Amino acid sequence: MIHRVTVPTLFPPPTYSHASVVEAGTKLAFLAGSVPLDADGDLVGEGDPVRQAEQVIANLEAQLRAVGSDLEHVLSTDVYVVSSETAVLSAVWAVVEDSGLSLGPHSSTLLGVACLGYTGQLVEIRATAIVPEEPADGVVPERPAQGARP
Repeated sequence: MIHRVTVPTLFPPPTYSHASVVEAGTKLAFLAGSVPLDADGDLVGEGDPVRQAEQVIANLEAQLRAVGSDLEHVLSTDVYVVSSETAVLSAVWAVVEDSGLSLGPHSSTLLGVACLGYTGQLVEIRATAIVPEEPADGVVPERPAQGARP
């Protein structure tokens, strides 16, 4: 069970919570940063942080499905944007809001950074999610092959 907390003595966040508390015994997934690359490894949305954010969200959804979760079960995100302009960060955050991630609302940090790992990359999102006992949409999580690194 998720208990989302908005602290009444702090400035009220617009579309996220200050904290998320999960009961003991809940299965969690700690996801690597989702990046704006397609399945062939090509950058999507060169020079366009909004288009890159859309691809990042699509890739994040794929990561979540692979472990039997979905956007609804995301507890926390760190959203990295290569920009020092508040308007650019806000445009990327609008993509996050439109994705359904803010429906929880989950806990999040939005950061303007100098650079990210791939040439031309402008957006990355790292997430932590609950893996529900009943997988999202009946998807069974992938299991690593025998002897493969988890």
